[in-house]
Amino acid sequence: MRNVTLILDDGSRFHGKSFGFEKPVAGEVVFNTAMTGYPESLTDPSYAGQLMTLTYPLVGNYGVPPFTFEENGVPTFMESEKIHAEAIIVSDYSEKNSHWNSVESLGDWLKREQIPGITGIDTRELTKVLREHGVMMGKIVFEDEPENVPEAQYAGVNYVDKVSCKEVVRYHEGEGRKKVVLVDCGVKSNIIRCLLKRDVEVIRVPWNYDFNSLEFDGLFISNGPGDPDTCDAAVQNIRKAMQNENLPIFGICMGNQLLSKAGGAKIYKLKYGHRSHNQPVRMVGTERCFITSQNHGYAVDNNTLGTDWEPLFVNMNDGSNEGIRHKSNPWFSAQFHPEAASGPTDTEFLFDEFVKLL
Repeated sequence: MRNVTLILDDGSRFHGKSFGFEKPVAGEVVFNTAMTGYPESLTDPSYAGQLMTLTYPLVGNYGVPPFTFEENGVPTFMESEKIHAEAIIVSDYSEKNSHWNSVESLGDWLKREQIPGITGIDTRELTKVLREHGVMMGKIVFEDEPENVPEAQYAGVNYVDKVSCKEVVRYHEGEGRKKVVLVDCGVKSNIIRCLLKRDVEVIRVPWNYDFNSLEFDGLFISNGPGDPDTCDAAVQNIRKAMQNENLPIFGICMGNQLLSKAGGAKIYKLKYGHRSHNQPVRMVGTERCFITSQNHGYAVDNNTLGTDWEPLFVNMNDGSNEGIRHKSNPWFSAQFHPEAASGPTDTEFLFDEFVKLL
């Protein structure tokens, strides 16, 4: 294993060993506190442009599932067609793996997809630095190589445009089903699975596609990476759709932020984001609390919601917004991931609520 160093923008250095592909990279360094789910997280398009630190110490012990695809083109076990994170940083990489569904090691997968992996890092200390300072840019450099890695650019970059589909894709086409337009800002495969198993036709469109000329019964706005302020084209198309006050609209993660922006609210960047399987959220106006899977670095400012809108969920750790709803129209959203993958599925019922409205 070659020696490798993670260098943060504040000058902090963390030394480890390489177990993935050997190339220098740069990006926004974030941490995820989930105990499992590295195949799903690595293939989640919301991690585009980021160096993903896992706080759970032992990683790789259950290997990687096969990268197979269903007849409809949706990956069977992964959340997209490739790894989107720029790199993975762990404390202790397990050289040996054992699982009924494992076909290769994490290290072999990273090498095949040309993604760096670092082990031997004190991820507790790294996480403390990120919690105190907030997420920051970092770069991974290898020994005996000059530190001429391109500087990371994250803020202001339209990562949604990088990961969104480039043409319209249809699933479950025909047969008289209800039609849902899915605005692909970096959609996770399990969102598509959750819609398809509720027997709707899904029309997946690029993030900036003007879908308003299509025939459809409901609008779904997906998760995605980066800054929602770079996605004004999507916001304008959502506003057009909102001229039909009876059109059901459901957004998840980035979709929550874009729906909020379309409704006039403002977005701000969290200090270090929510990336875990155990974020507690409460449904506003009730004592119902749910454990949720999350992956986002931005949040909706509740104080900027218009009088026609109200918070739907609130984060019990920091009080930040976790979803909104319109007071009279069938429009709502969740900042967390009801479809999880990986994580708890306590809130998957939100898909049922949306489909009932169609």
